[in-house]
Amino acid sequence: MSPTEPILGDLSYGESMVPSSSFLSLLESRGLAPTWKPGANTADLDIPEGTTVLAIRYAEGVVMAGDRRATAGNVIAHRRVKKVYPADEYSAVAISGTAGMAIELIKLFQTELEHYEKIEGTRLSLEGKANYLARMVRGNLPLAFQGLVVVPLFCGFDEIDGTGRLYTFDVVGGRYEEQDYAATGSGGAEAKAFLKAAYAEGMDLDRSLAVAVEALVAAAEEDAATGGPDLRRGIYPNVVVVNREGITEVGEDRLAEIAAAVMGGRP
Repeated sequence: MSPTEPILGDLSYGESMVPSSSFLSLLESRGLAPTWKPGANTADLDIPEGTTVLAIRYAEGVVMAGDRRATAGNVIAHRRVKKVYPADEYSAVAISGTAGMAIELIKLFQTELEHYEKIEGTRLSLEGKANYLARMVRGNLPLAFQGLVVVPLFCGFDEIDGTGRLYTFDVVGGRYEEQDYAATGSGGAEAKAFLKAAYAEGMDLDRSLAVAVEALVAAAEEDAATGGPDLRRGIYPNVVVVNREGITEVGEDRLAEIAAAVMGGRP
């Protein structure tokens, strides 16, 4: 072995001997990058799919929410799937599409952001995080052509601008910043239609949480793959808030009150 050849486990990164700020690039340089190679007949597999997720800008940041249902074909595969995750201290990411692959993508994204912060001594900018997530989605394109689609939703608090921002993506890795609200997944169109009517600029947190939950309820009424709040079973949406204090997961007690009020107020 030559003296300049990288050795697994040390901090040498080829001839430059400079640590890479990209964890995925490090894995690729070692031949350790994760790969998925499904067979040609993925259409015959009953793979759980995550459904509806959304995000709303409010006066102090962003609210992100997702329903809890995952489906496999016409069957409910899971009733309590978590679809909204912290990406780091000031950003969150939500999944729709092939659930297992989406969760693995989020884990790698979380590790990437943590690795960057350790190497560079500072957090990646919010724009940089969105760009990197777009790159990861684009890297999944060969599998998307086989039906294993992953389309996330990303939001965060911009520490430079002091505002909440949110981003949508398409299957080929296109990244788009949205101004007020966004939704994706099988019930995304229904959720966006509701948000278009209910959203108001400068909403406070309480109103934003209620609108987010009611948008998921509206989507569940039209889309069988989306699960609304289930008061009897105690199943409520997965909701986080991102603002200048960082990311906070909304507790089930608060969501139970919101869900009860929303469900009781609908015709």
